[in-house]
Amino acid sequence: MNRIGIIGVGEIGRAIVEGLHHGGGVSPEVFLSPRGARTAAELAERFEGVQVCADNQEVADRSELVVIAVRRQDCREALAGLKVDDDKIVVHLMAGVATEELRRILATSAPVVRAIPLPAVRERRSVTVTCPSHPVVDSLFQQLGGALPVTDEDAFNVFSALTGTLTAHYTYLATLTSWAAGHGIAPGDADRYVRGLFQNVGRSLGDGTRSLDQLAADHETPKGNNERIRTTWFDPANAAALKAALDGLLADLRVVHDRA
Repeated sequence: MNRIGIIGVGEIGRAIVEGLHHGGGVSPEVFLSPRGARTAAELAERFEGVQVCADNQEVADRSELVVIAVRRQDCREALAGLKVDDDKIVVHLMAGVATEELRRILATSAPVVRAIPLPAVRERRSVTVTCPSHPVVDSLFQQLGGALPVTDEDAFNVFSALTGTLTAHYTYLATLTSWAAGHGIAPGDADRYVRGLFQNVGRSLGDGTRSLDQLAADHETPKGNNERIRTTWFDPANAAALKAALDGLLADLRVVHDRA
């Protein structure tokens, strides 16, 4: 894939561009929409072969593969009038927008593949779910950390719902930092310690030989501190509430799909 276009240059669009250039080597030409103008201009200045186009149509016309990375609520406005030739490949990153809905908006018969890249693709460390499997798209995301193709949009929506827990994790860490500061620890020290604590946890996730349940068990001792917090805070009611929140999000994602 020699020419990639990105329409909607936000956090994920930026991460894809950075990931394509991570570690050096030959990178494809990248054409960016003017949407997210400041970020697009900065990326064009940093990386050779990255250009900002005059409009979305120029992005689509100059690219072999077009990544649609606008927000779901902005989809129709941002893509109004855009034409994508049938010989292109479209990758769309909008949660809750079904493939056929986007195909109608773009009035195209081009292959349309949904994907869930995460910010860590900038370091080629994130597995990206794709639906349906497509050799060119899967190869692109394999380069950026790994591809996990699924066969249908119901399964894809489950993964999309899981992605919705990301900022809850950051807020959990921020709550720990705030709690420590409330007990007299300097906020900077609390922040530094919590970051270090969970960076080490993140590294342990690289051990694919142990299940997540096994990792949890290996990090606690009977009647120890970790067991106490797990059993008193993350109790069955707390776990049920989390699953209920995910069920609600999944239901919303499926409703959007069913209406498409």
